Amino acid sequence: MSDKPSVLVLFAHPSLHRSEINAKMLRATQQVQGVTTVDLYREYPDMRIDVDREQQRLLQHDVLVFMFPVYWYSTPSILKEWQDLVLEHGFAYGEGGTALQGKGFLCAASAGGPQHAYREQGYNHFTIRELFRPLEQAALLTGMHYLPPFMLFGARTAVEEGRLPAHLAAWQQMLSRLVAKEIRWDSDDATHTSNHLAEEAQ
Repeated sequence: MSDKPSVLVLFAHPSLHRSEINAKMLRATQQVQGVTTVDLYREYPDMRIDVDREQQRLLQHDVLVFMFPVYWYSTPSILKEWQDLVLEHGFAYGEGGTALQGKGFLCAASAGGPQHAYREQGYNHFTIRELFRPLEQAALLTGMHYLPPFMLFGARTAVEEGRLPAHLAAWQQMLSRLVAKEIRWDSDDATHTSNHLAEEAQ
């Protein structure tokens, strides 16, 4: 890993012009030094992912972030396409596939429903952590350190309820800590920081 750590944020929103939350999240992300932000739908409107370019980006960064609105309990489709093509055998996993080992991985997502909906007794029946298990397992398989998702729940009403500014500030703080390498992956600090900052902003 490089002496100057950096964070790669892959942003995915298929209808950004209609976004109240994620457009502002994108702008807030772009303001943090040491962060590279890629708007996947803008860069690949035809969904034709440049695998070599994306793999090179991964090699140049220490932390990978997926930033997206939750669509049907998962990511928008371009992030799945990106995973299918970019995380190749021999590159990300399998024999010789060590390119991502030791890097950090984090999902920064927004969900329209309230937090209490994402539990066994809620109408979505599962926690976000449970719903994102495929992403967590992908991180584990490729040797990345997985952080709990950095979530904004109740996104549909976050603006009118005045919750968005605190969330944006917490997100920028999280990014700054990742860039500065202030979070130790091998300790409880990583989990505590992600959970605490996200929950503090709710």
